[in-house]
Amino acid sequence: MFDRHYAVWPDLVPHFLDLPATSLYSNLSISALRYPQHPAIIYYGSTLTYAELERQAEALAGYLQHTGVKAGDRVLLYMQNSPQFVIGFYAILRANAVVVPVNPMNRKAELEYLIADTEAQVALCGRELLDNIGELLDSSGLREVVVGTYGDYVCEPTDLELPEAVTLSADMPHRDGLTAWQQALDAAYEPGPLTAGPDDLCVIPYSSGTTGNPKGCAHTHHSAMATTVYPSVWGNSQHNGVQLVSVPMFHVTGMQVCMNAAIYLGATQVIMTRWDRRTAAKLIERHSITAWRNIPTMVVDLLSDPDIDQYDISSLRAIGGGGAAMPAAIAAKLEDKLGLRYSEGYGLSETLSATHMNPPQAPKPQCLGIPIIGVDSRVVDVDSLQEVGVGEVGEIVLQGEQLFQGYWRRPEATAEAFIELDGKRFFRTGDLGYYDEEGYFFLVDRVKRMINASGYKVWPAEVESLLYSHPAVREVCVISVPDERRGETVKAVIALAAGHADTSGDDILTWCQANMSAYKCPKLIQFTDALPKSPTGKIMWRALQEQEWAKS
Repeated sequence: MFDRHYAVWPDLVPHFLDLPATSLYSNLSISALRYPQHPAIIYYGSTLTYAELERQAEALAGYLQHTGVKAGDRVLLYMQNSPQFVIGFYAILRANAVVVPVNPMNRKAELEYLIADTEAQVALCGRELLDNIGELLDSSGLREVVVGTYGDYVCEPTDLELPEAVTLSADMPHRDGLTAWQQALDAAYEPGPLTAGPDDLCVIPYSSGTTGNPKGCAHTHHSAMATTVYPSVWGNSQHNGVQLVSVPMFHVTGMQVCMNAAIYLGATQVIMTRWDRRTAAKLIERHSITAWRNIPTMVVDLLSDPDIDQYDISSLRAIGGGGAAMPAAIAAKLEDKLGLRYSEGYGLSETLSATHMNPPQAPKPQCLGIPIIGVDSRVVDVDSLQEVGVGEVGEIVLQGEQLFQGYWRRPEATAEAFIELDGKRFFRTGDLGYYDEEGYFFLVDRVKRMINASGYKVWPAEVESLLYSHPAVREVCVISVPDERRGETVKAVIALAAGHADTSGDDILTWCQANMSAYKCPKLIQFTDALPKSPTGKIMWRALQEQEWAKS
């Protein structure tokens, strides 16, 4: 067991902790029983109590079961941050089904893949996203879409600037298979017994990988409970805490460290559908927000507002995040203004959020942190898989209760993702890093290809897989190029198919915008007669990558 970090371990936090032997849904039932009138959600000034949150989750679960959702069925949750996302997440669990959180940036081709891979027949969808998924009804195996309009939950007058998705009209087409959110709740169907337990599947987030399409990470209620409970205990979070939720809830940090942790504690979450620095400052001031998990670019944006000193954000007691390193200058500005040290963490879809976090009393800058409760993490040589020592760079591997069961219906990929050390099953993260004398872990690079654009992880192989469905693309290689604002951005080098010589870069870009998430879309297109290949016929992406960065 790696224990070098115990010398900097937070006071009163146990090294190991037994998890509740219940479903994740039970956390909502318990908090609603304990704190029925306590605000569970505050949404642009309107409040949803725990009693009402549970009532609506139960009603929607009953409707899902009425439509034929059975235990173990996968249900897509295709929404932006909203009260409906929380209600929908817990309704799916209450129906003994499995949540498939979908990036709201996903478009038709990505949705078709997810529906086929999970065999989902039912989806919960935001009104602003209906055009992307509605046309897939029947043609893809999808037979029912429940459509939520976020503005329905802004019940009180507000002077806050509302995102377009929140002001959108609730009007929608009348056709079989489409049901309005309120209509589903008003049906008032009672769900059957809650039968899901800790060993049943709970949630399948999709992790974009190095080879082709994304892979589903199969998590049980037990592994989901781990990253709900452990970060809460680590940071000594309490029932009276108020959490600002500005990171996307489809992603594991927003889902676990924000949404599910708050419900476990019976705390309050203040939800933003889209990031806006002025709105964030007003919400912190008005609701005395105590904790904020974010991505560093949000902190940069907030503190760069010339009017930031007009707002009282002194209620903040804990601030941290991950996804990209926090710039040292911004961390210093944050500490000077609020006396808070930014605490970074590390986790993956395969671990459903954090496995490493900085100890609150002793965080290090631009550092992944130390292995948290119950986590055994090592660094191994990439080739020999033998452990390496202090300061030596290798692949980070880890073991703990957070680990997924494996990739959904990908036994070969699952087998490749694990190794055995000291008789235990360790997950290979694919991240190169090292640890220092005190046991703090630091990230160096990826073992394989990845583009980090403003904190969004773009896997070239996935973008290439989507581009190959364009009739004009014969061969393609996706690489990164330096970008002053995003750090890196996406470029596609394309060899055109015969008969498509008149295809322009704008044609390709327009197609990409209709078929893939905006952050994945290439920003630059370069045409070439042929891509460089190795003697075995593999495209030499690294050569193109190195040429591009050398040129820049």
